[in-house]
Amino acid sequence: MLLIILSWIYTLITTIHLGYGLDKCLILNNKNFVITSVLGLFSATILGSIWAIFGRINFEFHVFLLALNAFIFFRYKSNILEIYKTFISEIKYLTYSLRLYLASIIVLIIAQCAAKPYVIDNESYYIQTIKWINEYGFVKGLANLHIFFGQTSGWHIAQSVFNFSFLYPNFNDLSGFCLMLGTIFSVFKLNSYFDNGIKIYLIVGLLPISNVLLFQFISAPSPDLPVYIFSFMLFFYFVAYFKEPSSQKFDLLVILALFVVFIKITAIAMLLIPLLFFITNFKLLKSKLATSFVISILVLALFLIKNTIITGYPMYPTQLLSNFSFDFKVPKMLISFYFDETKLYGFYSTQAEFESMNQIQIFIKWLTVHKINAVFNITSVVLVIFGSYFIFKFHNQKAYWLLYLIMIFQFGLLLFTSPQFRFFIHFLLFFSFLILVCFQNFKRTIIILLYGSSLIVAFLVLVPINYSALTTNKLLAENSHFSISEIVFPYPNSKLKTHFHKHQIGNLVYNSPDKNSYFWTNGSGKLPCVNIQQINYFKVNYHYIPQMRTKNLNDGFYSKKVYTNE
Repeated sequence: MLLIILSWIYTLITTIHLGYGLDKCLILNNKNFVITSVLGLFSATILGSIWAIFGRINFEFHVFLLALNAFIFFRYKSNILEIYKTFISEIKYLTYSLRLYLASIIVLIIAQCAAKPYVIDNESYYIQTIKWINEYGFVKGLANLHIFFGQTSGWHIAQSVFNFSFLYPNFNDLSGFCLMLGTIFSVFKLNSYFDNGIKIYLIVGLLPISNVLLFQFISAPSPDLPVYIFSFMLFFYFVAYFKEPSSQKFDLLVILALFVVFIKITAIAMLLIPLLFFITNFKLLKSKLATSFVISILVLALFLIKNTIITGYPMYPTQLLSNFSFDFKVPKMLISFYFDETKLYGFYSTQAEFESMNQIQIFIKWLTVHKINAVFNITSVVLVIFGSYFIFKFHNQKAYWLLYLIMIFQFGLLLFTSPQFRFFIHFLLFFSFLILVCFQNFKRTIIILLYGSSLIVAFLVLVPINYSALTTNKLLAENSHFSISEIVFPYPNSKLKTHFHKHQIGNLVYNSPDKNSYFWTNGSGKLPCVNIQQINYFKVNYHYIPQMRTKNLNDGFYSKKVYTNE
């Protein structure tokens, strides 16, 4: 815990300075402490993405970042110090019950981050993706080694900036830092609601109630968590700014939406928020698009470049604009295999089962899939169907109707691509809270809900629990709980107790985990690392094996066509 606290202090200072620098350059006139830090995270991610095109995000990058950090601070020292003073004043202005809640939940967030990582994708590609960025930057054709590496997220780039791998190997907790920012943002909005009575402040202020769910994402750098947190910020500003638009407010919406999509392309519906804000206020904003246009082009360019380098497909995960010929381009049949499997996983069906069902049967199977998935899937459908009633009855404002339409669009998009409830949670939570405030908005009840959820969170963080009744996945069957041994040093980035063995195929020498590891496992093995089960599976069934393009790892990989007897 102690080391995480120290790293977060530096991360917070750096993001505040970078965020203020970006605000100053773009003239956003932002006054919110948390949003300043989020702008700093966005700046660090963009800078890291540019740097990773040319080399590793390691010691050299941090020298540059520290110099930039110092320059901004000393150039705007008085203004930045005022940001900190204002934030401290805002904390003092919180009610005693909210100050106590905020302090306790931050301690629990740090404790959870110090504990064993829980997210299963951490073992398949989070750790390895970040390692590759730290040691080599963006590597050509890296997805040929492991198809999951094609999903390199903006959040993994941000984590590679703030994991300080050249100093210590076990920092992997930027999602926890993000949840801390989101909790502070929400608690401040809730405190404002007690004064102004505006419902959007209460809806967003209830976000910490969902920490029972969100805590499961924070001991590893899951891109899902920042999507949820930043989406709530987007929802808040879209509604709050809707009747008082300005170019600065529009630019902030654009940055938040671009950041969310750069982190997770499945959240592409979030781009409709600034678009609808622009359309609604066309006359005011039509001549003030320069800032948003430049930022959008920069983020789009980085997205295309990142994807092209890693997979050979600019618009990955789609195959649009895929006519370019690169020797490191991932074969289309491997991409098709991955996305077919992803879709089947969402419906928990085999290919034969899926093809034998009609659309109604597929939808019913998705609704009743099993255990926790079914609960979230059914809740999502209920919100989509009945959300309009509650908006009409209690929140009949254009901004809420537009968010409702965006939710429907996102829901439909996921059903036809990757129908996993975790890609819809930000909408599910927002509209659940929207309905909740229709029936309950008394201060005492809200405080009880907050403290009740925090007690459940504390129990989950401190007590070992078996989840086998909710999931069939053995890796998720036990919760990630804090141990006294982690009070100074956090748990290692991987929870797998596995050994790695060297293997060779063609010119590729790689590390593979033990035979009992699941198919996609990489864990924290030394680079390059890939499960021998994958190598053999794709060789036998698709006649491709990954090979190094040269003798140097930083020159990347390609897929070589082979025959089963080779």
